[in-house]
Amino acid sequence: MAELKATHLTAEYQRHLLGTDVAHPRTSWRLESDRQGTVQKAYRMQTAGENGSFDEPLWDSGRRESDENVLVPYVGPALSSRTRYLYRVKAWDNFGRESEWSEPAWWETAFFGAQEWEAQWISPSPESIDPQAEPAFLLRKPFSLKSAEIASARIYATAAGVYELYLNGEKVGDAVLAPGWTSYRLRQAYQTYDVTAQIREGGNAIGVMVAGGWYKGRLGWENKANHYGDRRSVLVQLHISYKDGTEEVIGSDPTWRASTGAIRFSEIYDGETYDARMEQTGWSEPGFDDSSWGIAERLELPLTHLVAQESVPIRVTQTLKPQAVIVTPSGDTLLDMGQNMVGRIRVTVTAPEGTVIKLTHAEVLDKDGNFYMGNIRTAKQLVTYIAKGLGTETYAPHFTFQGFRYVKVEGYPDQERGLSPEAFTGEVIHSDMERTGAFECSDEMVNQLQRNIVWGQRGNFLDVPTDCPQRDERLGWTGDAQVFAGTALFNYNGGPFFTKWLRDLKADQLADGQIPFVVPNIIQGYSSAAWGDAATVIPWALYMSLADKRILAEQYDSMKGWVDFIRSQGDTEHIWNTGFHFGDWLALDAKEGSYMGATPNHMVTAAYFALSTRIVRDAAGVLGLAEDAAYYGMLAERIAAAYRDEFITPNGRVAARTQTAHVLALVFDLAEPKDRARIARDLNDMILENDYHLTTGFVGTPYLCFALSDNGYHETAVKLLLQKTYPSWLYSVSKGATTIWEHWDGIKPDGSFWSDDMNSFNHYAYGAVGEWMYRKIAGLSPDAEQPGYKKVRIEPDFTGGRLSHARASYESMYGTVEAGWTFVDGQIEVEAVVPAGAAASILLRGAHADEVKASVKDEGILSITQEAEGVRVETGSGRYVFTIPRTESSYRTYSPEMRLSEVVQWETAKQILDRHAPGFADNLKHFAGLPLGAAANSPMGSVISQEQYEAISRELSQIRE
Repeated sequence: MAELKATHLTAEYQRHLLGTDVAHPRTSWRLESDRQGTVQKAYRMQTAGENGSFDEPLWDSGRRESDENVLVPYVGPALSSRTRYLYRVKAWDNFGRESEWSEPAWWETAFFGAQEWEAQWISPSPESIDPQAEPAFLLRKPFSLKSAEIASARIYATAAGVYELYLNGEKVGDAVLAPGWTSYRLRQAYQTYDVTAQIREGGNAIGVMVAGGWYKGRLGWENKANHYGDRRSVLVQLHISYKDGTEEVIGSDPTWRASTGAIRFSEIYDGETYDARMEQTGWSEPGFDDSSWGIAERLELPLTHLVAQESVPIRVTQTLKPQAVIVTPSGDTLLDMGQNMVGRIRVTVTAPEGTVIKLTHAEVLDKDGNFYMGNIRTAKQLVTYIAKGLGTETYAPHFTFQGFRYVKVEGYPDQERGLSPEAFTGEVIHSDMERTGAFECSDEMVNQLQRNIVWGQRGNFLDVPTDCPQRDERLGWTGDAQVFAGTALFNYNGGPFFTKWLRDLKADQLADGQIPFVVPNIIQGYSSAAWGDAATVIPWALYMSLADKRILAEQYDSMKGWVDFIRSQGDTEHIWNTGFHFGDWLALDAKEGSYMGATPNHMVTAAYFALSTRIVRDAAGVLGLAEDAAYYGMLAERIAAAYRDEFITPNGRVAARTQTAHVLALVFDLAEPKDRARIARDLNDMILENDYHLTTGFVGTPYLCFALSDNGYHETAVKLLLQKTYPSWLYSVSKGATTIWEHWDGIKPDGSFWSDDMNSFNHYAYGAVGEWMYRKIAGLSPDAEQPGYKKVRIEPDFTGGRLSHARASYESMYGTVEAGWTFVDGQIEVEAVVPAGAAASILLRGAHADEVKASVKDEGILSITQEAEGVRVETGSGRYVFTIPRTESSYRTYSPEMRLSEVVQWETAKQILDRHAPGFADNLKHFAGLPLGAAANSPMGSVISQEQYEAISRELSQIRE
């Protein structure tokens, strides 16, 4: 029989979920099938308890008639804490096939309540170590097993600070910067470690290193520390299960011993100082003499706010070698990593005792080629290593991270004779999310832009979606995360990452619904439009991308609270006209000396009020809250009507002539249908008047290309993307950027800098264009009616002829989805890959049904219909290739003079062009549609005169009118 398999099992998005406190974990699996059009008709799931046997399963769902195989909750008997559960599934499909049982997968629970903690929060006693001392604390506890017959061993640990855990001289786990950063006052994560293999017969020892981290260290640009507390402490609980069924618990308590060691200083912003001469060799091993160490004491920190780790760990995910060693004009010796990265440098050295090596980290060189630290502000980004002089030594910092491409090296032995790149390794650090998306096209600079977007996300998704990873900030700005969420969820599976962060957002939200500027909140600023809307936009983005209904349910009160807060503000019910707002932050149409763009703030607040209200309406519908859906639906209509009354003139013009104002009216669906064409035309005119350059900031930029593509000006959007001169996405690429910049002109054409005060070169917000590249160029989107890629929309737009191919892939919860197109020999090939269990709706833009050639004509293709925009093909799962003729619409151009999408078909335009300027139409096509207005300065200037140009324009204008 043909093959059907259930594979890729996950629980709460993770293949190996070690240590969860989710009472009903949601499981997912993929179907693999060798037949197109495969649909799951039923499934059966079994869960085995602690004995691991499926012969007598803890729970058996039986055969369930359902096509669900994504985030299916476990609904068996209540789970026990600290227990591993195996699970497996089988499936039946629409062809009558039954799969074999899948390979078993597992999840493991941690604690389900604070009462299960026997350990105590401990810190070195002030009598032995100053609580404010800069060195990292070392705490240890020796112990002996009561039996050699070990069944399993687990450590549950966290810290008020950042910690590393050691057992018998070896580091436990591969995570760094644990426990991460949460809203510590209300929520703190603990980690679970399987240490069965590290436990030894006889004597053992646990050791913990702890530094201040986000808990106690300085955060923000105001040089403030101790945001959550002024003492570092740890909480550690080891459970050893013996084969005879007994258990032993060893927990942190005042019997532990405390000291300091080689880490003399460690701060998130400022780096780390490590004096290898002060290493306490063997300090985490049994038999170590700790008689000179001080004692620990108990701290009264809460246990009730502890939660099992929700997000994926922070890890070293890649290593890079320096690409060059540079000696600058000022005489500094630098390593060029070739990539603006986030992480740390591991250095290997053989040096005399006391040799001091300094590594200072920066992102860019100045226009003279010298090391530049101005934009780092007060962050030192300095790592200092002092050698112990005993052969080859290797070191990387423990409790800090840097954002950098260049590293200034001082004090390395024989440095004046040249550094060996082999002595240095860059270790890339970020939350270890699963990579899901890929995009590429025929323009290599756009491909570099995509790489820059991904690197920017990697560098800034470090347990919190930070704004920048290098200066004295690195905060979870809500506005940045909101505008980038759609792109982020293409590039990586952000389910666990955003779930954790949204819970922090909800925790830090005020009782009246206000949302902080940053989450976790350490600056006490609240409630700006487009920033606070992270409360609604991101949960909805997760639902669309991953079909995560639970996150909507969890966050619903927060979402509703934010909308209700907005409604309570101002002197009018439907226009939020009070309070501070960032507005169209960093837009280029800002007044001199201002960071805020020219789009009136109240237009931004009203637009986002409408957006968030609609999201709450839709979330209520998904959750079955009919009364709320009706209430917020009516409210959304009134907000939109108030917006039109206030900001759109009776003749259909947007009151503010800024690109962002027009973008919001279109993308947030605030204009009357009768006015959309005019608003879109005005937006397009503004782009052309600015010679295909944008002026948008944080609010307008993510939606600018959508506003153009969705309203007949896709070619303008593509030309914006391909623009290489300032301001544009490719301008930074042309200047050698390897990440996204905070400012369009972070480095000016003459090599000078925008400013020192706020000029990050790794700031992902403007990378939000990536979502449009996936959705509109490659044409890959989830269907809003069947989210999570249960149904895929593949609608590539290849009009304009400026790109010759594009392709995107996405690892959905159902499997790999692909969309791509290419121009081949006068034809267009459109390719689609749809995973088993999913379906697709494919638009072949500009095609006629009788011209479409399909690679397959079997059960996979469900229907082919002609629509106004082209041919619509509905398919089941499988791989499909469609070939259509490459028509003149592939070259179509949009400009103030021609506006072909609105006023005239290409054939009509060609007749006009041929009448006034024979041969010009062919040249227009050949040059991919340069606008007529650029003719005098284009290579086509020789084939069209000013008189011909004016005659063509007059005739097109008559048709338009």
